[in-house]
Amino acid sequence: MANSLSTLLEKKKILLADGATGTNYFNMGLMSGDSPELWNVEAPEKVALLHRQFVEAGADVILTNTFGCTRNRLKLHNAQDRVFELNKAAADIAFGVAKEADHEVVVVGSVGPTGELFEPIGALTMETAIQSFAEQMEGLKAGGVDVAWIETMSAREEIEAATAAARQVGLDYVFTASFDTAGKTMMGVSPAELGSFAATMDPHPIAVGANCGVGASDLLSSVLDITSAKPVCAVVAKANCGVPRVSGDKVIYTGTPELMGDFVRLAINSGAKIIGGCCGTSPDHLAAMRVALDGYLANPSELNRPDLAKIISTTGELVNQVAAAPGTTPKRERRGRRRAS
Repeated sequence: MANSLSTLLEKKKILLADGATGTNYFNMGLMSGDSPELWNVEAPEKVALLHRQFVEAGADVILTNTFGCTRNRLKLHNAQDRVFELNKAAADIAFGVAKEADHEVVVVGSVGPTGELFEPIGALTMETAIQSFAEQMEGLKAGGVDVAWIETMSAREEIEAATAAARQVGLDYVFTASFDTAGKTMMGVSPAELGSFAATMDPHPIAVGANCGVGASDLLSSVLDITSAKPVCAVVAKANCGVPRVSGDKVIYTGTPELMGDFVRLAINSGAKIIGGCCGTSPDHLAAMRVALDGYLANPSELNRPDLAKIISTTGELVNQVAAAPGTTPKRERRGRRRAS
């Protein structure tokens, strides 16, 4: 049975997903260390406002406010017994906004990592992880979600657990990883491997791709690797708004609306079909991305797959990778892993 995301993707060919959650919530009063997911019941008007701002900016796809809504993360706020309640509430809020939109908007269920390590490095087992993700997804499904958007993953085992949970619950799925450590995920998964991994799944995901990381240029490099591997599905590019810089106790994202517009054009040329923003991406940034996307689609003759030199000259230097000479493989450079903001 067709799901809402596949149907809209077939209709529009390229979709604009929304922007950041946490960094925008901080501007709305969320305090560092607080759970954004508790806002689904404590401040639903703020959750709805951000969704509405992204929709008004032109988003085709909005993610529920449930990135950290497994019991593994909610236990940090003594809310581990509220998984179903908080996930369903988030879906209800997002669908309420989508129904009011002046254009078709798809709601997908955000599913982030548990924050725990698998055996033998940590204590998390595959069985426990599947149970945890399935519990979250049951709440999302009860709120009307038909696609689990599994994001910011680092470990292959965690992707396996989350996608197994989606199949168990009866949801289609997307999965993306954060390639923020020398061009790979923290647990060593490369972009090309991600695309190949998708081919082993039955059913195949709707899309795979990259999100978060360390900036637009690095993410575009990852997308080039994914699309070069000829994935069996659509590709997602959801970049942070520029490169994060620490200023006192704050993380500031340096990307301008113009940079994110350039990112959209390069992402399309790199083969991405679902494009959005991650940390630091405001509704203003997303509005510029909508303009860039619409303008680009009006002039498809611009289509030209970029190389790393083109990406660097347009969106800035790579942070985790050192560009090689044209036609050769870029060397990888290990840098410190950025903490999520």
